[in-house]
Amino acid sequence: MTVILGIDIGGSGIKGAPVDTQTGQLVAERHRIPTPNGAKAPDVAEVVAELVKHFEHSGPVGVTFPGVVQHGVTLSAANVDKGWVGLDADDLFTKATGQPVTLLNDADAAGLAEARFGAGKGEIGSVMLLTFGTGIGSALMYGGVLVPNTELGHLWLNVDKAATEAEAWASDRIREKEDLGWKSWAKRASAYLQHVEMLFSPDLFIIGGGVSKKADKWQSQIECHTPLVPAMLQNEAGIVGAALYASER
Repeated sequence: MTVILGIDIGGSGIKGAPVDTQTGQLVAERHRIPTPNGAKAPDVAEVVAELVKHFEHSGPVGVTFPGVVQHGVTLSAANVDKGWVGLDADDLFTKATGQPVTLLNDADAAGLAEARFGAGKGEIGSVMLLTFGTGIGSALMYGGVLVPNTELGHLWLNVDKAATEAEAWASDRIREKEDLGWKSWAKRASAYLQHVEMLFSPDLFIIGGGVSKKADKWQSQIECHTPLVPAMLQNEAGIVGAALYASER
């Protein structure tokens, strides 16, 4: 059994747990600490270090980040402090924890976990995870190998003859903000999914994020050619994917 600590940085909470990377199972109860106000890098690094200490973990640590991550450097910061842009976060977290840390995008982590242990298990072709939450996150895997930082929530769609960013029109946050019924939201999600399948022709869509817990409300109303299933791992996906990614570096 190879146990790696996975940590998932979210807008409201930072949660972690040790993961058996052979099975995808958590080997201890998940621990959550509120995200520091402003989510500044040094403050977040303190929380990550606190989680490592909480689990008395030594060895590799996988950490997710809500933005683009390239070779450990955070290149975007849509919903966190702008001080993350251009930061070598791998180095920051490694120094803060005293353990080797590997960072990746949060949707990429969830996608890896779902492809290996969840709704995409056994699929040998291209799998696209799309998380509908505050925004729209995406992860593309082919044969179980991650193609990182797709960021497909930022695709532009033609909506009422105007260019509109996908996540500003079809995310779960927008559904709640505009008080859309599930039928109305499914119509928007369908238009977005059809655009994505035109570009990538995936073999499977996995739908994660807040809406995945209510698939019975919308799944039958989605119109696209690609088979579509709700995510299975829910709130554990980021933790599991982060640990899995760190185990393979």
